[in-house]
Amino acid sequence: MKYFSMLIKPASSSCNLKCKYCFYNDVAAHRDIYNYGVMTEQTVANLVERTVGYFKEESQISFAFQGGEPTCAGLEYFKKFINKVNEYKKEYHHIHYSIQTNATLLNEEWIHFFKENNFLVGVSLDGFIENNDYFRIGNNNEGTYTKIMAVIQLLRKYGVEYNILTVLTSELSKYPKKLYKFYKEKDFKHIQLIPCLSEFEKENEYGLKPEEFSKFYIEFFDLWFEELKNNTYRSVALFDNIIPLFVGRPPMQCGYLGYCSMQFVIEADGSVYPCDFYVLDKYKIGNINEHTIVELIKSDITNSFIHEPRSFSKQCDTCSYVSICHGNCKRMIGAYYNDNFCGLREFLGAREKEIIVIANEL
Repeated sequence: MKYFSMLIKPASSSCNLKCKYCFYNDVAAHRDIYNYGVMTEQTVANLVERTVGYFKEESQISFAFQGGEPTCAGLEYFKKFINKVNEYKKEYHHIHYSIQTNATLLNEEWIHFFKENNFLVGVSLDGFIENNDYFRIGNNNEGTYTKIMAVIQLLRKYGVEYNILTVLTSELSKYPKKLYKFYKEKDFKHIQLIPCLSEFEKENEYGLKPEEFSKFYIEFFDLWFEELKNNTYRSVALFDNIIPLFVGRPPMQCGYLGYCSMQFVIEADGSVYPCDFYVLDKYKIGNINEHTIVELIKSDITNSFIHEPRSFSKQCDTCSYVSICHGNCKRMIGAYYNDNFCGLREFLGAREKEIIVIANEL
């Protein structure tokens, strides 16, 4: 069976919030055009035709929507997108939808739509209220925690599958116990913590440092492991990816592969890029309105991006875990290691015994 995934930015860099660490704001600011607006119906039609129409056999096709804030495109955009997919798909096409959203624009109509179309909803929530409302604020500087939690209740009420995405900043890394207690009290079963990244050309005051990474995760892991021993499993993305690596299973996230691959990121004007971290003019490989999937894959820019030189730490030269992490994602390495210290190495070394026990039970 063929597998294909595409990450779509239907509203480009548009957003109704002004989060203090927003990485896509930094990305868009480094382009000639900051915001491409909302994707047109014609671009949707071309996108669907060139992707769904490309596969002539049993296929799993995933469309993920992200931003900016994708719901700024409006519910009608998503309804038309689904209708267009239904127009082109065949019985051998298995379509999956997901969306990453700040959730503040959602209401029951949106939730019903997600339920009807089997969306996986990623909700951006930066943990407990004090932290979330410091970083994730509206254009009038109002906090977003109360709105987000109300939407989560609706997702639960109508049985929509969802997970929680939290940005792990330098500040939040100081509170592993408080954060874990929060997840536990709110009964969040699926959690993804992503490191807050520094900006392209300067340090971000909120960016996670390697020392903060290891200190946070050692304590966070202990709390997670204690629950696991009591037969309570809580999915944490980092652990879900790293633990299987100890028994030779492939990771779910590309960062642990040791190389980059084509992600098919589509901006609102149809421009195509190889990675969500690099939606920059120099990495634009074509446009879905003009190029086929094959042409985009075979682009010289795609090939150049995939084989672009990577930076490694001096720590990698003597690290017994390098065959597991492979130096990690080239955009995220600042949160994992520098030449003098590797937070991932520190964490794995501190909890290797426990990790191996879990891995051998998979």
